[in-house]
Amino acid sequence: MKVPDALLPLFDYGIIQEVIRPLMSGKEASVFLVQTVEGVKVAKVYKEANNRSFRQRADYTEGRTVRSSRQRRAMAKGSRYGKSLLEEAWQNAEVEALHRLHRAGVRVPVPFHSSEDVLVMELIADAEGNPAPRLWDVCLVQDEAIALHKRLVREVVRMLCAGMVHGDLSEYNILLTAEEPVIIDFPQATDAAHNRNSERLLKRDVKNLANYFGRFAPRVLRTRYDLEIWDLYERGVLHPDTPLTGKFFKKDKEADVNAVLAEIQAVAMEEADRPMSAYAEKKARKAEQRRLEAERMDAEEARRKARRAAAPKEGPREGPKDGPKDGARGRQAP
Repeated sequence: MKVPDALLPLFDYGIIQEVIRPLMSGKEASVFLVQTVEGVKVAKVYKEANNRSFRQRADYTEGRTVRSSRQRRAMAKGSRYGKSLLEEAWQNAEVEALHRLHRAGVRVPVPFHSSEDVLVMELIADAEGNPAPRLWDVCLVQDEAIALHKRLVREVVRMLCAGMVHGDLSEYNILLTAEEPVIIDFPQATDAAHNRNSERLLKRDVKNLANYFGRFAPRVLRTRYDLEIWDLYERGVLHPDTPLTGKFFKKDKEADVNAVLAEIQAVAMEEADRPMSAYAEKKARKAEQRRLEAERMDAEEARRKARRAAAPKEGPREGPKDGPKDGARGRQAP
């Protein structure tokens, strides 16, 4: 197989000895199984920004600090240098999040090496030593779904107690080992205390879990861990082992209209980012053709009206002359 250019320097440094095979390709990066000096690992190769489909990045990067004022200005202007700094910060955020969450007891892959556009980390394996499957790839029974849901909600709590929100948690970035689930993909992780979007992102993470596990255990859909967790966090009483009930009773207060509108806008933007199916594309093309035809007909009608309005008007026709007529030809009598 062709080795990605980003991995070639790691051969020169003696970090990677062999690229065994590709594992998967996502919206942010491609992942490869590699042989290193310390055993089999995975290498995550980040895609170039113009080849990614991850949108609304500003929602996640708010609150991340940059020490140099020059770098802040370059990033704000969007210059080539600023864009390279944004890419570097985006990738470094994942490494920092993994170290921080690992220290907090959250089950995440342990980083092994990071360099430009590459992150080498622990291989999450199943009981046979093969790469662990994603949660999406596993069929669950009801009891398993309920137990896994509670376990992952607890991991969300540990992340929040460590000051972080995953921001994109779903069945696609959770791996299942024989013992426990492992959460992956953290470049978009946010700082809960400094990002105004943290509440919305955390609630969306928890709802994503409930919606997925609710397919196997409908009772999960009735839980309100999202509201309960954030309420405990705001009141400063949330700890990694805080008992949770999954129930929450709303207090009488005015609705946060701005938060509701922000959620609606975020969902609409995410929906717009999804690729259209062939059927939807066909309907869209037909609708566009009908719109163009209607516009053409309206324009033609407008031109006809304009021509009629501009045409000269004829004067009144003369009637017959007075006096009797002589015969059918209408001659006057002598």
